[in-house]
Amino acid sequence: MPTLIDYLYVSVTNSTAFSPTDTMPLSTRAKLMMAVQSVAALMTSLLVIARAVSNLN
Repeated sequence: MPTLIDYLYVSVTNSTAFSPTDTMPLSTRAKLMMAVQSVAALMTSLLVIARAVSNLN
């Protein structure tokens, strides 16, 4: 039976597009850690892009 964490994991990985295509974590802890990693990767990418755009001036 899916729980809130399952739906949250699917939502985060689909919205950030950093989802793994060949693996599916089974434990709740692994899902949460992979979701945190996806959000961290997205934030890092956004910071690098923002820095590059600010250096154009």
